[in-house]
Amino acid sequence: MTPPGAINPLVFFAQLKWLDGRPLLETIEPYRRQIFTDVLFDFDDDDVPLVNFALLGRAKKNWKTADLILAALYRLLVWLSSAGNDGFILANDLQQAGDDLALAKKLITANPILAGEVTIATNEIIRNDGRGTLRILPARDAAGAHGKTYNFIGFDEIHGYRNYDLLEALAPDPTRKDALTWITSYASIRNVPGVPLHDYLEAGKRGDDPRMYFSWYSGSFTTDATVPDDATPEQRANPSMVSWGNADYLAQQRRRLPTSKYRRLHLNEPGAPQGAAFDADAVIAAIVDGRKRLPPENGRTYQAFVDMSGGSSDDAVLGISYHDATTKRSVLASLMSQAGRPPFNPRDAVRKFVAELKAYGLSRVTGDAYAGLTFRADFESAGIRYDVSRRSKADLYDEFEPKLNAGEVELLDSPKLQEQLLTLVVGRSGKIDHLAGDHDDWANATAGALVLATDARAPTASSLPFRWG
Repeated sequence: MTPPGAINPLVFFAQLKWLDGRPLLETIEPYRRQIFTDVLFDFDDDDVPLVNFALLGRAKKNWKTADLILAALYRLLVWLSSAGNDGFILANDLQQAGDDLALAKKLITANPILAGEVTIATNEIIRNDGRGTLRILPARDAAGAHGKTYNFIGFDEIHGYRNYDLLEALAPDPTRKDALTWITSYASIRNVPGVPLHDYLEAGKRGDDPRMYFSWYSGSFTTDATVPDDATPEQRANPSMVSWGNADYLAQQRRRLPTSKYRRLHLNEPGAPQGAAFDADAVIAAIVDGRKRLPPENGRTYQAFVDMSGGSSDDAVLGISYHDATTKRSVLASLMSQAGRPPFNPRDAVRKFVAELKAYGLSRVTGDAYAGLTFRADFESAGIRYDVSRRSKADLYDEFEPKLNAGEVELLDSPKLQEQLLTLVVGRSGKIDHLAGDHDDWANATAGALVLATDARAPTASSLPFRWG
């Protein structure tokens, strides 16, 4: 049903012009019109909106921010609400907030029908009748909005969010049945469980939230059934590319941008930070899809590297590998962490790792000096010799990188490993390390194990082949 007096957003947009004077509706392609209608103008039998959470993702230059601003203006100016039409747009940073506000102001200026209804202030747009205000802020400045009631809240880019703190603080008022959360974003750099964008994407793919609207366009996946199966990654991630009038744009961007940045901006795929240490394509090519663990094989010479933890914040991680003489590749066979998330008892991790080491016929493991001094006795009391690595973490990464780039390693399909390898950076010292607040325990155990496997191409007295029985 449609509530009495409700106005379809497309009817509202048909009264407006775009910044260059063209009728606004002519600039909105069919797929975007469908999104506006589905999210903003679909109701149940009690006149309650069917959608209260929308996740919308596509690559750069595909109108994501413009659609967010248009949806916010519709909710501010046209939406019928007895509780008022207050709304927020939270941008990723100060510059983006300024860009969002500038676009909203330009739209209002280009349309006298809107300009006469609102007053534009420093960081907000105010209805002259006092029925609502649209505030546009960088996310870090949204503390004063906590606990406020609103009918619309838009998040412009959450790809950098590491936790739910801001999303939980600005959760909708449960008494407002018309409250709508609209999220538009590129893919997350940290594509692992527990990161909001990752979790929302998985929820969208499962389709188990009846009030969530999910629209996603990326090089490898799209929700749009009209996109042909043989579409290129660029076509799949850029549904508005025909409107650009520039057939060479993406080819130019591919030549001019690092692979990881091109993937994130123009294919809407998980990318990598500025100064990324490893080539994203090489990392992804090395991952064997669906391979979680290779069981022990008779005759294999296995090597093991452990990155231990005190248990308070970092994971403890064990990697086991071997060198395949046939393919001339170092292969990651097992990669595991302690049971559960930090905090944990590191001695429980040692017991778990010892069982895995013995399953592969190993009687020794290598790790760094910190772990050696702290946990050596625990391993050795369980019959596992602990060798302190002669290589530093930076040395391991330096030796691992050329093998990765040459296609001489095979990695397990582990989201945490992929995320850490993609987010390692080259620091000011020239050494590879993780960014502040990030971790590299999974990457370190992997690099250590694979470098050791390359060292041990021929069996030695200290590294005997695994034998059944």
